[in-house]
Amino acid sequence: MTQKAIAEIHEPVMLERCIELLAPALENGGILVDCTLGLGGHSEAFLTRFENIQLVGIDRDPKALELAGERLARFGSRVHLVHAVYDQIEDVLAELEFEGADAILMDLGVSSMQLDEADRGFAYSYEAPLDMRMNATEGDTAADIVNNYAEADLARIFKEYGEERYAKQVAVAIVKARAIKQFATSTELASLIAKVIPFIPGKSSGHPAKRVFQALRIEVNGELEVLEQAVPAALDALNVGGRIVVLAYHSLEDRIVKQVFAAGSTSSAPLDLPIELPEHAPTLRLVVKGAEKASETEIAENPRSASVRLRAAERIRRAA
Repeated sequence: MTQKAIAEIHEPVMLERCIELLAPALENGGILVDCTLGLGGHSEAFLTRFENIQLVGIDRDPKALELAGERLARFGSRVHLVHAVYDQIEDVLAELEFEGADAILMDLGVSSMQLDEADRGFAYSYEAPLDMRMNATEGDTAADIVNNYAEADLARIFKEYGEERYAKQVAVAIVKARAIKQFATSTELASLIAKVIPFIPGKSSGHPAKRVFQALRIEVNGELEVLEQAVPAALDALNVGGRIVVLAYHSLEDRIVKQVFAAGSTSSAPLDLPIELPEHAPTLRLVVKGAEKASETEIAENPRSASVRLRAAERIRRAA
């Protein structure tokens, strides 16, 4: 695939805002870790804008690493690409003999490439094997989950990870249908879900299977468990004066990031302590207030930015 073709299928979300927020940590060079490299759109822009930085790009998807490697090849030895899950950031940096990161970017969720490649099974609009693994070489597929999980477990996943109000009804229908014929493709599952979840004019938006597919993807890849480990690990890897930006695409992701950032930016001193001791002082400073959204202009140009929530923080001291 040519660099032009790669760029055409991947439009980085909130790119200029990410650059603006991380710039103070990279103006004099340093190490940028792109924890979710994808097709490398954000990384390419940073490498172009900041000529003295080095990039550590992490991704669990071998295909993404291959394509991003082609896109970033012109930057030569400034680029270090690693096949890993991003909660391993400290091990990755240690292996590369970098003492820490000066800037960290996490662009969560599924990438444009994974959604657009029909054979990956992420999208309900393509006839494809029901897979959804970001690393297609290991772990259970979405078909394994749909065909083998108990009804109660399916309902729990759809409700918790997809926030689907018809979670139980979908689970009941899946169990009934798989007793006759097991699910093999994405369209088979999407078709069943569309029969269960009603379309309500003026209220329903998108395909009825959207939230169930999101829930399955999260379960297949253990996304929330990884994120719960990855955000604290990233903060531990961040040098003093370094900054982190996280782009989350649904409330469950954003809640985890919000809680970790809030804990780091709040004094840990007991309420009855007359003075705050140094070890109780915050380790983070929030760089933006709350979570920022994409502009209406960007949403119109790049619809996948509609659900993004951006949070950013700066490390102001090491933990005691």
